Amino acid sequence: MNPAFADCRLAALQMVSGPRVGDNLAAAGALVADAVAQGAQFLVLPEYFPVIGAADADRVRARESFGRGPIQDWLRETAIRHGIWLVAGSIPLASGVPDKMRNSSLVYNPAGECVCRYDKIHLFGFRKDDEAYDEAAFIEPGDRPAVVATPFGRVALSICYDLRFPELYRALGPVDLILVPAAFTETTGRAHWEILVRARAIENQCYVLAVGQGGRHESGRLTHGHSMIVDPWGEILDRKFKGPGVVVADLNHRRIAEIRASLPALQHRKIGLDTP
Repeated sequence: MNPAFADCRLAALQMVSGPRVGDNLAAAGALVADAVAQGAQFLVLPEYFPVIGAADADRVRARESFGRGPIQDWLRETAIRHGIWLVAGSIPLASGVPDKMRNSSLVYNPAGECVCRYDKIHLFGFRKDDEAYDEAAFIEPGDRPAVVATPFGRVALSICYDLRFPELYRALGPVDLILVPAAFTETTGRAHWEILVRARAIENQCYVLAVGQGGRHESGRLTHGHSMIVDPWGEILDRKFKGPGVVVADLNHRRIAEIRASLPALQHRKIGLDTP
């Protein structure tokens, strides 16, 4: 157990966001209040929680400049009102390319300060039958991994498709918690979501909070959901399959320490092995 960090109650807030920012903020506010009533101290919203429209351009139009805008104002005020750590799974922010956006995760402390920003590095591309996605067409990728120090431990930030790239998390060193806000498609989520989430927890011997959009959106899009909190042994502590709702579990540093002591895999890693 690391005496420098406190245990805490985590909450993943699953949503089925629509095209109207105001409606989505109201829905998110109700979920925040529910989670706080259950004792949550560290709350995470899904990818694109403020807006999912019929077209990618809807998200680009909703982008804000970093540090100002109604979405960021809401995040700041909500964190202060409830005295919580609040993570915007992702919101659209302005980029250096006029017709594109950054897909950004922001972390707010209980004082309403944005203490960390992460821009999604890996951009999703998928084509099968009539289903196709190309995030590179409207998103400018980030180029820098992010980890934030909190009273509850070191927290690694990532967004959705990043989950498929384990080297992203290993580059940050040992962490206590990995965040994976997402809007996984039903096709890829059904095949890979749980496997990948549990694998990241097992190989990094840390908690993983994976929170998704989950259901049929107004545009007709179907997202996988299955938000879950997984412990360092790969056990699912709580999960919600579809629809809006709150997933809650406790982050326990004694649990992390016991697993790392009994199976010191992080110490057994061999770096720089030659390729045969």
